[in-house]
Amino acid sequence: MSRFEDFFAELDDAWGERVSAPLHLRIIGASALSLQTDYDRGTKDSDVLETKDIPDDTKSRLLELGGPGTPVAKRHRVYVHFVVEALPLLPQAPLFHRLRFEKALGYLELHALDVVDVVVSKLKRFEPRDIADIDAMIERGLVRHDALIERFRAAIDWCSLGAYADDIPAHIEHLHQIERDSFVMPESAIEVPSWLDR
Repeated sequence: MSRFEDFFAELDDAWGERVSAPLHLRIIGASALSLQTDYDRGTKDSDVLETKDIPDDTKSRLLELGGPGTPVAKRHRVYVHFVVEALPLLPQAPLFHRLRFEKALGYLELHALDVVDVVVSKLKRFEPRDIADIDAMIERGLVRHDALIERFRAAIDWCSLGAYADDIPAHIEHLHQIERDSFVMPESAIEVPSWLDR
């Protein structure tokens, strides 16, 4: 098992409270890549998307058991970190895949963000480690260019309705850099919301 699997398995063992249904956690970022592929760049935080489906008491319990500085986090060099749902660049309906571990979990049910959607989300911050993550997925043949463009356009459509719409031109330039440098392909025509041109 990977260190992420080990971490969530121990977190599940430590939960110790009865639940009427499994606790659904949606994993994003580099952690989602490591949980679905052979890639592990050594990230320490396991990003969990914070949604209305996770009650405050559940969130607090997860941080108490697996947040920064906890014994479980120190053992596995991974900790739970919640990301506000509005922050990542994602389509309105992100694609998640249910994860199944060698050892079945009793309380937690993990869903990892699709590799292509993770790549789309990384076009927002676009720091060197994000570019490295994107390149690693492309090199492994896990990101088709046409699929990336389709999901990116869906994310831009959704982003144009929110508070971060002014950042869309930068996201497009980041995509174009990946097309030029990683795919070695011409830049795709991406329509910018008309009001941003004013």
